[in-house]
Amino acid sequence: MGRHRINIHNEVVPLTEEEEKARDAEEAEVASQYADYVANNKYKDDRAGSYPPIGDQLDALWKGGDDADAMKILVNKVKSDFPKPD
Repeated sequence: MGRHRINIHNEVVPLTEEEEKARDAEEAEVASQYADYVANNKYKDDRAGSYPPIGDQLDALWKGGDDADAMKILVNKVKSDFPKPD
């Protein structure tokens, strides 16, 4: 059975050729938008698994000084390893 829709009488009706083409175009557009989103946001997932634990980051900020400087180096390395796309 091909694609279908439900009409106002709650009957299953096959899509016409025009409706099939329109649905194909809609699905292609959604797939394209999803691929763009994934390509432009993958770095976030990559970074999230590479940052030091948030507790360690906050502890370093609280202590300040050399601890904060060392943590900044670690965080900046993750950012440079997984840059934002242009």
